Amino acid sequence: MANIPRWHVAGDWFDNCSCAVACPCTFAQPPDNGYCDSVLFWHIQRGHYGDVTLDGLSYVRVGRWEGDLWAGKVKGAAGIFVDERADARQAEALPAIFQGRAGGFPAEVGALFTEGRQVRGVERAHITFEIAPDRAHWGVEIAGKVKAWAKALIGPTSLPGKYPQLMNSPGCETGAGSAARDVGQVDGLHGRCLRLPVALDD
Repeated sequence: MANIPRWHVAGDWFDNCSCAVACPCTFAQPPDNGYCDSVLFWHIQRGHYGDVTLDGLSYVRVGRWEGDLWAGKVKGAAGIFVDERADARQAEALPAIFQGRAGGFPAEVGALFTEGRQVRGVERAHITFEIAPDRAHWGVEIAGKVKAWAKALIGPTSLPGKYPQLMNSPGCETGAGSAARDVGQVDGLHGRCLRLPVALDD
């Protein structure tokens, strides 16, 4: 890693998946039925990879992993979508960061895939997303390929405009000390969550 430049990204992250509410991963437990189908989304508000600016770019990972991630007994496969607006250097930097090849917390998560992790393809894409200012809903879409939308959980005792949040979750995919995790329900699947804003660096 001696030749990897210093990097830092800060922005919005969410993960919509096939597990039931509350997401087992949030509590450092194995996924429902032993596997997790998920869509992970990053939008970088401010970031750099060495002298490469990453501000305003998005990144999507679609995949499945099987086993207990937090026990380090897991294997997975994924497809990657990189913002079509990224130039050549930016398009190289984004997968390097989020696949863990550039160190930092993504590398720690990558090391948990002791039974193998496969990237089946990397594509440029027009990525559209929305995160409600009050976090009532969130989602990402790549026309014809990916659609993952969720809305915050409410129930009979919910206060208007107040949504459930979890602080200091023991299974936090963006690292220790990340911001509050908002809990939601995924349209057409089961529950997942949103966490805003978050930051990572090497």
